[in-house]
Amino acid sequence: MDATDSVSPAGTGAAEAAGAQPIGAVPAGAGPAGAGPADAWHAGAGPADADPAGAGRRGRVVGLALACHPGPALAVTALGCALALGSGLDGPRSALVTAAVLTGQLSVGWCNDAYDARRDADAGRRGKPAADGTVEARAVWAAAAVAFVLCVPLSLACGALAGAVHLAAVTAAWLYNLRLKATALSWLPYVAGFGALPTAVALSLPGGPWPRWWTVTAGALLGFAAHLADTLPDIAADRAAGIRGLPHRLGVRGTRLLLPAPLLCATAVLAFGPPGPMDAGGAAALVLAGAAALAGPALGRRWRKAALAGAVAVAAADLALLLARGASGA
Repeated sequence: MDATDSVSPAGTGAAEAAGAQPIGAVPAGAGPAGAGPADAWHAGAGPADADPAGAGRRGRVVGLALACHPGPALAVTALGCALALGSGLDGPRSALVTAAVLTGQLSVGWCNDAYDARRDADAGRRGKPAADGTVEARAVWAAAAVAFVLCVPLSLACGALAGAVHLAAVTAAWLYNLRLKATALSWLPYVAGFGALPTAVALSLPGGPWPRWWTVTAGALLGFAAHLADTLPDIAADRAAGIRGLPHRLGVRGTRLLLPAPLLCATAVLAFGPPGPMDAGGAAALVLAGAAALAGPALGRRWRKAALAGAVAVAAADLALLLARGASGA
């Protein structure tokens, strides 16, 4: 669901897959020109340097791990785990939900990096293993396929309806990577993915109860905000590459001005949605959400990820409020 870069709705691209090595890259294990084995040992090299093949394998493993977008993948997985535990699911059942969410997020992250490899290489983006040749794009595609295949039985084991909802969200995240990222509907997979997460968790409970409307609505609003915040720092580069998603059409200023609205609305829905008057926890969450939602975009010129950090802070406050009232809302 992610995707979010991200945070993907199930995280998070739209470009041709490739794994080209940049021109001028130094092969693994290469040293200064003219250096022989003795020079290497005198320079302080150890036995590890004498095994470039092993170092290459380790580099590919690390590259594959980084290509899954580990930050967003772990964040969404932790959110799913917290919702599962907070909803009252027992340990084994919560672990099953967590495994389903994790495999889905891994598949989305690897799909994103593999599909964006050539575009990332052309743009010179750093930290993209499939683009800089650390790992081949076809290996990342294979990992994405394996993760998706594992996600199917894990999701369905949570219940037929819960599994169908989760798999629909993962599929939407793949569609974002392959097509929707460059269209005006780029927000849709994020909204679907974040709204589907509390839905799938609630449906995993005994009896499969539907979640309360405010949990799904708040999740969808947070997904919309996550898309804006995740895309904001890269709008200029993405536009140059021909990507025209909703944030790119709004522009940097328009996206920055719009971002606080869904964040505040998500918190307001959780604060005012449940029956009865708003309690102190809801009021505190609203104050924190307002501060973070406004500060994040405002600090964006000094720190490119400030808007995303603000969105994460609001999401954390919303999660705490949701857990305090029962995560499933059922």
